[in-house]
Amino acid sequence: MTIPQERLRNFSIIAHIDHGKSTLADRLLETTHTIDPRQMTSQVLDSMDLEREKGITIKARAVRLEYTADDGLVYGLNLIDTPGHVDFSYEVSRSLQACECAILVVDAAQGIEAQTLANVHLAMREGLTIIPVLNKIDLPSAQPEVVMEELESILAIPREEVILASAKEGTGILEILEAIVARVPPPKGDPTKPLQALVFDSHYDPYKGVIVYVRLAAGTIHDHDRIRLMASGAEADLLELGYFRPALVPVGTMHAGDVGYVATGLKNVREAQVGDTITTVAAPAAQPLPGYQEAKSLVFAGMYPVSGEDYPLLRDAIEKLHLNDASFTYEPESSVALGFGFRCGFLGLLHMEIVQERLEREFSLDLIASAPSVEYQVLLTHGRGTVEVDNPAHLPAVSEIEEIREPWVRLSVVTPSSYIGPLMELSTNRRGAFVDLEYIDPVRVLMRFELPLAELIVDYYDQLKTRTAGYASMDYEEIGYRAAQLVKLDVLVAGEPVDALSMIVHRDKSVAIGRTLAERLKQLIPRQMFEVPIQASIGANVVARETVRAMRKNVLAKCYGGDITRKRKLLEKQKEGKRRMKRVGSVEIPQEAFLAMLRTDGS
Repeated sequence: MTIPQERLRNFSIIAHIDHGKSTLADRLLETTHTIDPRQMTSQVLDSMDLEREKGITIKARAVRLEYTADDGLVYGLNLIDTPGHVDFSYEVSRSLQACECAILVVDAAQGIEAQTLANVHLAMREGLTIIPVLNKIDLPSAQPEVVMEELESILAIPREEVILASAKEGTGILEILEAIVARVPPPKGDPTKPLQALVFDSHYDPYKGVIVYVRLAAGTIHDHDRIRLMASGAEADLLELGYFRPALVPVGTMHAGDVGYVATGLKNVREAQVGDTITTVAAPAAQPLPGYQEAKSLVFAGMYPVSGEDYPLLRDAIEKLHLNDASFTYEPESSVALGFGFRCGFLGLLHMEIVQERLEREFSLDLIASAPSVEYQVLLTHGRGTVEVDNPAHLPAVSEIEEIREPWVRLSVVTPSSYIGPLMELSTNRRGAFVDLEYIDPVRVLMRFELPLAELIVDYYDQLKTRTAGYASMDYEEIGYRAAQLVKLDVLVAGEPVDALSMIVHRDKSVAIGRTLAERLKQLIPRQMFEVPIQASIGANVVARETVRAMRKNVLAKCYGGDITRKRKLLEKQKEGKRRMKRVGSVEIPQEAFLAMLRTDGS
């Protein structure tokens, strides 16, 4: 059914994790009869197994709803569901640029959280209409009056605009749909002009090639057109175009303001990058649309197959996964300890965990991930410029380094006021600087810190949840690089440096981290038939040492009585054998040793 442009509405749902946006999306799909009730499941837009298991949205999804309003007219509502976790804020920003409206979902029991603020500011920056929805009003602990006051005082949202709802029970869903129709402007764009369609996401289909998700800013597209991607220059004959309901439903034409998909038939997702503009070859547009800033990887780690023979499989798996998730980067690297693998860049630790799990599940691989690190800027001596280092093993020699700079972030934490002390301690122990504190309501505060990203990525989030009994929430943004006293900490096992365990740490913490690491590795490395020394060193200076004792067979068991020289001879023979084994023996380092790197702080 073709719906005129003035009856189209494009909107997104934004919220903090677990405030109920996937459940609200389910109710909207149900109420508009988009999905057959027999096929309805909970979190229907979270189609990945990982999303269902973890209870979070990872990929933004789009779906077209058709709603008959009170005035009897049929409206086309394009919903783009977004993730809530801080690691996936890039997905949120992309989705918001394809919309005119954001439905802000706030938990009536928990109130405003850190990522609620971050997402609202993103939406306001894009100039979107904001429809505030107070969800979970059916909970016994719900405090709608208190939360409406918070929205008014912090975000300047009038309480009369707030819609009270319970996505679980279906309360307030019709009011939300009517508010979208009444408050949201229709999309702009002239359907008679040359085609300009913004690519806001993509995935790879083995039968139809790269399928791009588009928002038409101007012009009209037909299913027989030949298209061109303006940034990459790639051209293709259209295989199919249509809407998401949420399965793919083909149509003959799409007009300015529509959100849908285009099956390009392209075999390489790099030719259809997110943020590119699609136009027709017959009547091309003069200028591409502004597009997006590229996602910047913040966390880097090595991914290696447990068995070296699986390297070609890992390479193919990473290439295929990159087709569906353009926000992670990769390049080949090799390690003396782990063999051939890839250096991958991620948006955060959760993103890294998700990518590793997807590689292991979807492609049946056994992987070892090295310790995560951030990207450092190293200023070289004698004015030879700056190099960027994301792998500690590639850090230049000390004599060549003038200065090392590390990335810093501005961290916002929303917490009950009773936990201010523990959070101050946690952040200052991580070299953080307190910026300011603001009361959201009588019992909750918004705290801001500036701290190095390297201190945040290890286990800051776990510690934050532990120290605040799970009540605190956080959000962060990058604020640039600052110089610091950083050194490379090497780990030697049986005299051999293990490059995958190297790390860049602050000089003041290097000895403590080295000692903790050596102690952990002593417990994790299995005992051999020979003695295994574990050392942590900065250059030639060993700062910590532990020894894994050798397993020792009792060679004197069969000697009872007799001359002492006989016993001594057997012990000397055993000693010589162990010395020989130490020269030729190799030590296998288990995966747990690399995981221990994530917890070197011990705090």
